[in-house]
Amino acid sequence: MNQPYRRSFQVRWADLDPNGHLRHSAYMDYAAQTRVSYLHDCGFTRERFQELHLGPILFREDTRYLHEVRANETITVTAELSGLSANGKHWRMRHQILKADGTLASVIDVQGAWLDLVSRRTVQAPVELLTALRRLPHSRDYAEFIPQRPEL
Repeated sequence: MNQPYRRSFQVRWADLDPNGHLRHSAYMDYAAQTRVSYLHDCGFTRERFQELHLGPILFREDTRYLHEVRANETITVTAELSGLSANGKHWRMRHQILKADGTLASVIDVQGAWLDLVSRRTVQAPVELLTALRRLPHSRDYAEFIPQRPEL
């Protein structure tokens, strides 16, 4: 099995909460940066997305906080594909945030789709983007899924 995509970051003072540890929203910021970095490395730069009139959107973020992360720590954020809809419109990714000693600090599961920036509708990913997404290492529980709207 391939290793997950990885990016390392030094925790910034600005990312701390009043308790002196990584604030809740910063976890999601590091996960988002890791997703965008993967796509960028695959040739999907901001400019390329603009040419395609396409962008990623999120429908759900689920974060589990396991161990505290403090200022100036080096963290590694991983990305794995945990699911994809049959038509390639919707995707799920899992991120793990690891401390320098390998301790798992957080697990973040996100579900998103591709947004046509002109029609403002979700659309199937272009073939080259779908190929890049499928190349992302898969989580152990990877599964094709049918997106469903939540009941309110």
